[in-house]
Amino acid sequence: MCGILAVLGVGDVSLAKRSRIIELSRRLRHRGPDWSGIHSFEDCYLAHQRLAIVDPTSGDQPLYNEDKTVVVTVNGEIYNHEELKAKLKSHQFQTGSDCEVIAHLYEEYGEEFVDMLDGMFSFVLLDTRDKSFIAARDAIGICPLYMGWGLDGSVWFSSEMKALSDDCERFISFPPGHLYSSKAGGLRRWYNPPWFSESIPSTPYDPVLIRESFEKAVIKRLMTDVPFGVLLSGGLDSSLVASVVSRHLAEAKVARQWGNQLHTFCIGLKGSPDLKAAKEVADYLGTVHHELHFTVQEGIDALEEVIYHIETYDVTTIRASTPMFLMSRKIKSLGVKMVLSGEGSDEIFGGYLYFHKAPNKKELHEETCRKIKALHLYDCLRANKATSAWGLEARVPFLDKSFINVAMDLDPECKMIRRDLGRIEKWVLRNAFDDEEKPYLPKHILYRQKEQFSDGVGYSWIDGLKDHANAHVSDSMMTNASFVYPDNTPTTKEAYYYRTVFEKFYPKVQKPQRAFNLVVIFRRISSAP
Repeated sequence: MCGILAVLGVGDVSLAKRSRIIELSRRLRHRGPDWSGIHSFEDCYLAHQRLAIVDPTSGDQPLYNEDKTVVVTVNGEIYNHEELKAKLKSHQFQTGSDCEVIAHLYEEYGEEFVDMLDGMFSFVLLDTRDKSFIAARDAIGICPLYMGWGLDGSVWFSSEMKALSDDCERFISFPPGHLYSSKAGGLRRWYNPPWFSESIPSTPYDPVLIRESFEKAVIKRLMTDVPFGVLLSGGLDSSLVASVVSRHLAEAKVARQWGNQLHTFCIGLKGSPDLKAAKEVADYLGTVHHELHFTVQEGIDALEEVIYHIETYDVTTIRASTPMFLMSRKIKSLGVKMVLSGEGSDEIFGGYLYFHKAPNKKELHEETCRKIKALHLYDCLRANKATSAWGLEARVPFLDKSFINVAMDLDPECKMIRRDLGRIEKWVLRNAFDDEEKPYLPKHILYRQKEQFSDGVGYSWIDGLKDHANAHVSDSMMTNASFVYPDNTPTTKEAYYYRTVFEKFYPKVQKPQRAFNLVVIFRRISSAP
């Protein structure tokens, strides 16, 4: 992952303003420690902090078209850039960067090219010919992007809020699947898949299609010129990612550079469920497995850093982000710069245990849609920022645009948890990879029940966090919580503690993020015993 910062129409072309923007861009350097770049045109500035994954030697940003009238700063990966280049034969590319294709697509197709991109991305593009600009974010919101406004009328974009919080009058989280056009003067949705409609899908379940679509999603994410690995918790999702990579690694270009043996990584308290399950999967697949340990105290000591980097006070996100943050530091120290991870499967296939309460397929489908649309607030935010804090890139094949469209087009009846039919949560996915002749995973792993990430790393982790919060937040503080925090008032001492840490780093955030779960969990039946 890289870090981008764009400031447009600031009305100031002084060296002091340029220096200020460079200073703010440095706040994103953890995301891209390999190189820094900035382009200025009149009172518009595009800055970039690069994490070099594809074409490390010549892919520095910002990137340009042939005559440098179009400038773009990008965070992300464009997996189909070679196919797109084939449509742009009249254009001359200056680098081997997958992201340069964006500047040339804009020249060829105007603002309507975004839906052609297959990848994870956030970008800002400046057309110096008329001083217009566009900004866009990927379909699900894997790559973060914030948009802000200055008192001087300037428009700001950044990968993280820490580069905006001091200089913008207000800012928002840029919505996934949207494009902002200065010409049109507003946001519009570019991602409109069929499953956004109110109609319920009716496509019959095809396990082969599910399996092949997911394998394609994994394989395309092996596009890298640097060492990589897989985050392996031992649960279904990460185990399937590791299994598919193991099967196809020898065929991938990356194997010629870094070898045929996959590296996998897991973290937990000693004796945790994840460590045991991950080792079993790693042994089965024959990976080079790295088992990392942390103590409750080490996790607590990292909490302030975690909240600073992930920029939220959501309790569940912080609990899960802390082990991932610690693991990412260790992984980066081993020379690895990219990992594949298993986020998104539970939202797509109804993998959370409360889905067994779904009264019918309509409500189940609607709930999966809501969960996917909220991913950028929680699991995507965690996976991106906890890894990017150490200059590590996380790729999430379950959130591949094509795979999601296939999975969400299924008749949701097949996703219903039916114990009478032997269908547990995510049966659709488990069954698709249940190959008797050439097993992807051992049966008991393939049908292992889900653990929360923060539980899987060790059950005493949550108790330790609660005890730490109880020592810092008094009963009287909780009594006055609604006066201190009238918006999204914390209801537990743990939530109150995280809120105080967040406010220390981001005191000027006027409309705090919603810290509660945005997803309605079947209101009509949630009170059922």
